[in-house]
Amino acid sequence: MSAEMNASPPPRTTEFTNPPNYSFPTHRLAHVLRNPEKQPLVLVACGSFSPITYLHLRMFEMAKDYVRQNTDFEIVGGYLSPVSDQYKKPGLVSAYHRVNMCNLAAEQTSQWLMVDPWEAFQSYQRTAVVLDHFEHEINTRLGGIATANGGEKKPARIMLLAGSDLIATMSEPGVWSERDLDHILGRYGVLIIERAGADMDQAIDSLSRWRHNIHLIHQLVQNDVSSTKIRLFLRRGLSVRYLLPAPVVEYIEEHGLYTDDGLSKSAAAGAVAAEKEKGKEKEASTSTAAS
Repeated sequence: MSAEMNASPPPRTTEFTNPPNYSFPTHRLAHVLRNPEKQPLVLVACGSFSPITYLHLRMFEMAKDYVRQNTDFEIVGGYLSPVSDQYKKPGLVSAYHRVNMCNLAAEQTSQWLMVDPWEAFQSYQRTAVVLDHFEHEINTRLGGIATANGGEKKPARIMLLAGSDLIATMSEPGVWSERDLDHILGRYGVLIIERAGADMDQAIDSLSRWRHNIHLIHQLVQNDVSSTKIRLFLRRGLSVRYLLPAPVVEYIEEHGLYTDDGLSKSAAAGAVAAEKEKGKEKEASTSTAAS
């Protein structure tokens, strides 16, 4: 093994600012390993989820099968981490709506997925910092995962779960900093779900330094549903039932989301409210500094 691969990844972030009234969700986290010989694994999917689709949920199930059949890990939890409104991606409705839709999807279609709003309800956070946040919450604050009731605890491995479009951007020069790539791929690792038409071999070849931490998962049943296509359907007045969980479809209809360019009146109101809140915080900090 080369000295380059043995080099330590950048240090983790150890101090975090939490959104108001934030608490880390653990209600579905397995606190005890079923097999004490395994290493606990937590999957984290960062994304816009505007809106969340069945493919987002299927990614976790495909990863679960892969991990069980090909690794010495035991999955103890899975988290959806919606991006902040500061991401400013086209079609991004307010974090308030996206977190609500993710919660509906996770709570009503799964028995092990959770939604962590930490990233969504604050300024833009780099993926490396988001993974550090999960590491801190699970391994520092909770102390890891027990091997038996009341027994010794093992630190959980945190791993990013993403589609092949992410690994493609990671292989493009200048898109990601070398430091963040080393942090994400060197320290944590990634499970990549293949998507139709993606040239995965070329992308992974350019990231060969971290190949040992990149796990490629092939889709046995091709599914190319995307949030972009869902938004297009909704703008055209087409049905999206059976492409999204039913509670998410009902939520979109109830709040009139994605009826124009992806930013409905309801979503715009949420964005305006968030801006007003940030303005109040800025005024408060300015007055404090002045005094």
